[in-house]
Amino acid sequence: MPMPTWKRWVVLGLLTVLVVTPFIFAGWAWISLTYVYAQGERAGFVQKISKKGWLCKTWEGELAMVNLPGAMPEIFHFTVRDDKVAHDMERLVGQRVSLTYEQHKAIPSACFGETEYFISRIAAMVDNGTPAAPVKPALATPSST
Repeated sequence: MPMPTWKRWVVLGLLTVLVVTPFIFAGWAWISLTYVYAQGERAGFVQKISKKGWLCKTWEGELAMVNLPGAMPEIFHFTVRDDKVAHDMERLVGQRVSLTYEQHKAIPSACFGETEYFISRIAAMVDNGTPAAPVKPALATPSST
């Protein structure tokens, strides 16, 4: 016995929604994560970096940007995708650094990061405020006494 026409349309509609919706979400995620809205650098002191999340673990951090000594710092919240950059950042917590970031607008989920600012590079700052060479892994050196 053939299925009534109205049931056929309901089943076809549900299947269309179940198949098309993930493709729309995937396309949106791909576009928002590949298109760079803005890019730049921020300098300050990394005061926090942690891997957090219930299902999707992402590296989230804070950079304290101080313009004048004694002034209240402005806090820059950011996300790090690359584990190597995050581990370099962990070593430099509390030191003055320069962060290179890319801003991605309209990210569809917090699984990709809690902020729209994604750090791609970190460099320690020397005393005169210029970035030093990019951070390289620390090597053990013998101490001379």
